[in-house]
Amino acid sequence: MSETLDQANEPRFSAGKPTLSVPSGLQSMPELQRRRTIVAALNVVTYAVMMAAAAFLLSAGGWTTVDLVVFLCLMIGTPWAILGFWNAVIGLWLLHGHKAPMAAVAPFARAADDLTPLYVKTAVFMTLRNEDPKRAVARLQTIKRSLDATGEGATFSYFLLSDTNVTEVAELEEKLAAEWQASDPDGERIVYRRRADNVGFKAGNVRDFCARWGDQFELMLPLDADSLMSGDAIVKMARMMQAHPRLGILQSLVVGMPSSSAFARIFQFGMRHGMRSYTMGQAWWVADCGPFWGHNAMVRVHPFYNDCELPVLPGKPPLGGHVLSHDQVEATLMRRAGYEVRVLPFEIGSWEENPPTMLDFAKREVRWCQGNLQYIKLLNLPGLLPLSRFQLLWAVLMFLGVPALTVIIALLPALALEARTIPDYPAGLAITLYLAFMLMHLTPKLAGLVDAMLTKGGVASFGGPLRFTFSATTELVFSFLQGAVSAIRTSVFMFGLLLGRSVVWGGQSRDAYGLSWTTAALDLWPQTIFGLLVCGALAVISPETLMWSLPLTAGYLLAIPFAVFTASPRLGAWLQRNRLCAIPEDLVTPPEIATVQQESVFPLGKSASPRRELETV
Repeated sequence: MSETLDQANEPRFSAGKPTLSVPSGLQSMPELQRRRTIVAALNVVTYAVMMAAAAFLLSAGGWTTVDLVVFLCLMIGTPWAILGFWNAVIGLWLLHGHKAPMAAVAPFARAADDLTPLYVKTAVFMTLRNEDPKRAVARLQTIKRSLDATGEGATFSYFLLSDTNVTEVAELEEKLAAEWQASDPDGERIVYRRRADNVGFKAGNVRDFCARWGDQFELMLPLDADSLMSGDAIVKMARMMQAHPRLGILQSLVVGMPSSSAFARIFQFGMRHGMRSYTMGQAWWVADCGPFWGHNAMVRVHPFYNDCELPVLPGKPPLGGHVLSHDQVEATLMRRAGYEVRVLPFEIGSWEENPPTMLDFAKREVRWCQGNLQYIKLLNLPGLLPLSRFQLLWAVLMFLGVPALTVIIALLPALALEARTIPDYPAGLAITLYLAFMLMHLTPKLAGLVDAMLTKGGVASFGGPLRFTFSATTELVFSFLQGAVSAIRTSVFMFGLLLGRSVVWGGQSRDAYGLSWTTAALDLWPQTIFGLLVCGALAVISPETLMWSLPLTAGYLLAIPFAVFTASPRLGAWLQRNRLCAIPEDLVTPPEIATVQQESVFPLGKSASPRRELETV
């Protein structure tokens, strides 16, 4: 193995001249630097033009305190939309204007077709904390059956790694695991372990696995309780890792599973077509410094354990202590150790479940928010590649941009009042800038829709032209309403961070359920009050501005009915029955998904009802 790794680090040669390459030798660094220069130039120029236009607009009539605050917020909130725009545009060009997009973006993927038998040992494990044990065991069983069907099952072992602290849930976990071990002929390759103390949270759980069993495996495949993968996908990824020993992390493109929840169906319809172009464009220039999402990814055990230990951040929570959003930090450390981190920019048979209601989605967002903001204390980690450091900064800016844009909306009435007092106010420029920002915000979704229309069978895989059009229109409206609700929740939470409030995960809700009006109102009254104040002031000061603002502000006013309506079991059943907001797996269901959807294949015990709330500390 060491000889292979040394060879992988040697410079590759082209036309008799040495070429500095990435660790795998698959791509030259000069070519990647050229791509990154192009992307940086596109983003910087676009940002400069938009900021210059915004400065000219806001300076009309002289700078005021409101103008300065809005300009500062635009500086913070605009970069994320600009990078998303260019990632999607580049991705769409690669998919439909490039002769060999996969060779340009993921040259390592060719190894998936290599029929050499697998010899690397892989641990497939699922991390649990107060989840439904029946669901978790059933999914891991399904993955094992699918892997066994490939003929390569002997190289895989299975682990249930529990951090559960609810006694009855832990007892059921242990019981189901024991029954599985006893009933499976490969029971010696099925392990259940529960930690008494969940120090380090999920990252600590994984590290404990590496310390106990890591020396027995070359690769590990972490899964969440809602994860599902096909055996064929896992074997292909293992072959890629086997062929390229300097691949440290190989992240699959994780997509949603069919759902009876209206919220989840609409959300994942948009994610499904929107991620394809975006991920392809991002992977084109990020390349060996790719993302890690913490699950549904192949990870090389030894460098992960030896080189990717997370630091304990100085200070107390919320920003001190153990790192919550560990995955992206681990990706940067893996790359620092001389291993590549790559993403497969195409669908391969890797699924997860999405939150079933607006409230569950918002809870997940604030956990990610706190974890990403901790990266502020990691930006000075020694030895990180510049691009890795940029990725950490970008993850911080993603959430800092949310309150920044919320402040802009809160100041709209003041801006409208200012505009009325300025002779020859450049209203045309204001509209143009607004539309440009909206276009950039929507481009990943629009690029995904165009990609589906240009791909043979693409629209048909979403139910045909009429269903596709209805679903796309519904999801675009949904995204504006959902974005407004999430923005206020995240902004309020970030204010709470300043007061020392913190979150940790319990179990998560996975199944569709209805929300009462009382529950929604108790949770979403801040959005409603905010919307009434902003829209009420705009209605008095400038009804025209109010109308223009509705794509961004209507979600505040409609937050409560939106949450109730999208959680409605009746709406979810209607969408499912009519195959609306459908994903390809709704129409042609893979056997792994069909298996987990059938309760009859869950012979082990009864479903638990674990604690599912997001705990606030």
